[in-house]
Amino acid sequence: MGILGALTPWGMALRVLKLFVLLLLAVVVYLAVTGVQVYLTSRHNDPHAAQAIIVMGAAQYNGVPSPDLQARLTDADSLWNQHLSPIIVVTGDKEPGDQYTEAQASAAWLEQKGVPASDIIQVGGMNSWGNLSLAAAALHQRSLSDVLIATDGFHEDRSLAIATDVGLQASPVPAVTSPITGWASIPFFAKETAGVGLGRIIGYSNIDRLHRSWG
Repeated sequence: MGILGALTPWGMALRVLKLFVLLLLAVVVYLAVTGVQVYLTSRHNDPHAAQAIIVMGAAQYNGVPSPDLQARLTDADSLWNQHLSPIIVVTGDKEPGDQYTEAQASAAWLEQKGVPASDIIQVGGMNSWGNLSLAAAALHQRSLSDVLIATDGFHEDRSLAIATDVGLQASPVPAVTSPITGWASIPFFAKETAGVGLGRIIGYSNIDRLHRSWG
């Protein structure tokens, strides 16, 4: 009689329970380590001369950037004015019923601040993968790949990982005036930790395919 055959139903149940607990513990440790990494990346700010600045999309209201998007644009505008990059790539599509895309609202805001339209590239994208893959395609057409990514700190780790997947050499420039701070940022850090954790396992492109297949 084999070992499994010698086990009683109660013994089998205990083994299954132990395996479940070990698996759960491994998941908790993995997410905890990932969460720490997401947090540490959010604290890292690396402004330097680059070929382009990519502003990750966020909500806009009838052509006016939301406070979150405006914080990202403010940083991009500052970096452009410091002559750290000659090009700003603004990203983001529009939700059903919207008249303007996030990219259009961003471009209009930057132009009002004095950035010439010729220094702005607009691309769409309904999520982070879409934003960065389209930005990468536009930049690769110009033989550019060294970029700064302007977004919220909690969003930097996933954005940098996706940027690497689409062939960009990216550095973080988290929005210093983001309105999402303190306790309000905890759900965002939790979401990003889950997104980074899953992306590392199955790939960020596969997550994007799943989102699109689910509609």
